[in-house]
Amino acid sequence: MKNVSWDKPEKMVVNVEPGICGFTCIIETRRIEKRIVSVKINGADCENIRRMSELVEDIGLMDLFTPVAKNPAFTWAARAGCHPSCAVPIAILKAVETAMDMAIPKDVNISFK
Repeated sequence: MKNVSWDKPEKMVVNVEPGICGFTCIIETRRIEKRIVSVKINGADCENIRRMSELVEDIGLMDLFTPVAKNPAFTWAARAGCHPSCAVPIAILKAVETAMDMAIPKDVNISFK
């Protein structure tokens, strides 16, 4: 990972409330090159997400289009022992898309009826 200043106001911050486990976390992203984004996970109460945060590296444009089985966000989660339905890998990819100006910040919601 490149040397990134996380104190500047232009960082993207995403709060993840994953559901019944109650283990929230904060994902911070910062574009460091035109199509490369640094990712940092903070405040995780989940042991697996803390392990995942140690595996996280920069994400490039092509990573956003890599199938799930080989996508870095999902491989980090698998290596860290995260539950298959964990929302954190998806939140990472959504935050990276926004940091690359490929999407506007919009909440994602899964509702049970």
